Amino acid sequence: MLRLTCALCRREAKGFGYVHELRWGEAPYYRFCSMPCCEAGGAIARRSGGVIDKTPMEERAIKDARRPLAETLTELGLMAPFHDRSAAEIDRLIEACVDGFQASMRRQAAERDPLDDPIPF
Repeated sequence: MLRLTCALCRREAKGFGYVHELRWGEAPYYRFCSMPCCEAGGAIARRSGGVIDKTPMEERAIKDARRPLAETLTELGLMAPFHDRSAAEIDRLIEACVDGFQASMRRQAAERDPLDDPIPF
């Protein structure tokens, strides 16, 4: 079972959703854990044309990840193709890695049998 997360607080989504101007297929569909998150997320999306932007903390985390990424690319001898890329392109790469990692973790958690863990004591 795939567990969906709230677009605002990242808790498990519970059936609340928002599609900007009800444009199914054109605008993103956001899921929320509660009516307060749905109302707040909808308000944010209405103010920004249907998009819920990254929080300031997420934006800073992506920016802070640039240096470790550059160091790793340099260590692996892979920096040359990325040398002339813009910050926005590098940020897009970082976001894709983080999104892929999180999606895999959610899939694995959903597939895991919660009763299969050994007792920790």
